[in-house]
Amino acid sequence: MSATPTSVPDPGAHPAVSLPAPPGRASSGGVGIGRSAQVVTGLLLLVPAVAALLWSYVLPSVRTLVESFRRSNGPGGPTEAAGGDNYTQVIERGFLGDLGFALLLALVPLLLALLVAPLLALAAARAGRVPRLVTRALLALPLAAYAPLAVGVAWTMDRFEAEGDTWAQAPALTAVRTVALLTAGLVVGAGATVFLAALRRRSGDGRSGPAALAVGGVLGLAVVAVTVQSWSLQWPVLAGRGDQTGPLVRIVRESLVHFQFGVGAAGSVLLLALLAVLGVLAVVLLLVTRTRITFTGWRDRPADRPADDPPDRQTADPAGARSPVVLGLLVVGLLAFLGVLAYVLTPWLGVLTADAPALPAGLSTGRIQANTWLPPLVSAVVGVGLAALAGFAIGGLRPLGRASELLLLPFAPWLFVGDGPLAIAHFLRAREADQLDTFVGSIPPGWLCIPALVAFTLFFRGQRERWAAGGRFVPTMLLPALPLLAGVGLLDWLVGAQSWLWPQLVVQDLQHAPATNLLVMRLAQTFGAEGAAQGLVAQVLPLPMLALFLVAFVALQVGYLDRLVVRAGSTGERRD
Repeated sequence: MSATPTSVPDPGAHPAVSLPAPPGRASSGGVGIGRSAQVVTGLLLLVPAVAALLWSYVLPSVRTLVESFRRSNGPGGPTEAAGGDNYTQVIERGFLGDLGFALLLALVPLLLALLVAPLLALAAARAGRVPRLVTRALLALPLAAYAPLAVGVAWTMDRFEAEGDTWAQAPALTAVRTVALLTAGLVVGAGATVFLAALRRRSGDGRSGPAALAVGGVLGLAVVAVTVQSWSLQWPVLAGRGDQTGPLVRIVRESLVHFQFGVGAAGSVLLLALLAVLGVLAVVLLLVTRTRITFTGWRDRPADRPADDPPDRQTADPAGARSPVVLGLLVVGLLAFLGVLAYVLTPWLGVLTADAPALPAGLSTGRIQANTWLPPLVSAVVGVGLAALAGFAIGGLRPLGRASELLLLPFAPWLFVGDGPLAIAHFLRAREADQLDTFVGSIPPGWLCIPALVAFTLFFRGQRERWAAGGRFVPTMLLPALPLLAGVGLLDWLVGAQSWLWPQLVVQDLQHAPATNLLVMRLAQTFGAEGAAQGLVAQVLPLPMLALFLVAFVALQVGYLDRLVVRAGSTGERRD
């Protein structure tokens, strides 16, 4: 027998519209979905995501493993069995040292993510609604200005003369400091955003501690995962600066520069194993804590809220807003945050606002921008769209009932895997398909955004509680998901356009090259020449695109993300 909680009407629903009712029951005027239909529909919606998982992650991982036991004799030459020699060479050439160095680089970002970000979020949460919204608007700045190659190159060139001797005397310490500065705004901005959602509580929600711990655990694992496989964030700092480098930089050098694919593949396998452990730990943590995301409604007025969604305690409790200590701490924190951002972004913003030098002969701004933004747009639309469908299938339709979230486990090993660790397999497949220097080949190879799949699963899991309590499908499930879909899609598009490793591998023709690749080529030819690369630095994330992402992210932070709550613990449902 299936039991459901007491039905609570959703005031946003129109009684004359016939829409799907929650699985297993029917609401007045709605169309009931039987259990069998729930299972079939949920599994069917998962099929495209599973196919994308196999094509983009599983098969390339298998091929990378196979290549790690082969030895090639130059590009396109015959291969032979190598046994475990490639792994021996990878270890002897310093892979473990590279990994340790990458973990050292992650130390300061970890402290920022797990200490500074939650403290800033806590101060904003306790300071009242207006200071919280101002904080959210400012947190959008580093997210919209995500251009690691352009920012890193501009900042490094600006500081090169002043810090040249420091690099020679203490390269490791300087690298740690530089990476910490370049990533500080992004880490604090993203971390404070998710902690604000975890700390934002409603009456009856209980303590926010479990949600904050779950968010902090996943955030810490993500920081480590991104750091150990980073290319775009570390290349401007680490490339060409001695023996100490990141694991992915060495993998690319061994395989795709020296054409020792087997050695590079062995390093990729070791890196994939570490990332798989981190991804599984993150998903298991979310499952064990029963973490989910709920949308509190479009309006703040009590009369416009559902009966089961009273005003949050921060809005209802004026004491936090009157506390000068909390407000003062928040102001100090935001000033420090903006100070670091200004220090890091000023050289890049100076290039953006200066008169741009002439572009290389034969290239136009329109062609460069099309090459930069159109291929990742295709990948973002498909990858985030499939993730949303799969997230609705797992979290909303729940085909396996209470065990539905276990369907995330097959995706978990690749939760934190970017293009880099699978670059060898993707490159070989693109070369065999004759896709080099083509539009199709330049599309990022990840056809499923697994972090988005996890986020949508948690979101639809949280919204399903209201759907099962009598809410209509469109205002309860569909409409609240659309801004999340747009926000995740924009973020994935921006990250894809700035992640330049893949186009560097598959694009050699200047007419097909994005701005990031043209910038790297120009630096290799004329590094140190005054103004030689400024025109291309300004093309990586030009002012119109920066303004677009800034407006969109500020609107999402203030108008939508502020209404999301991360919850953990019991759902209050007896059965699914």
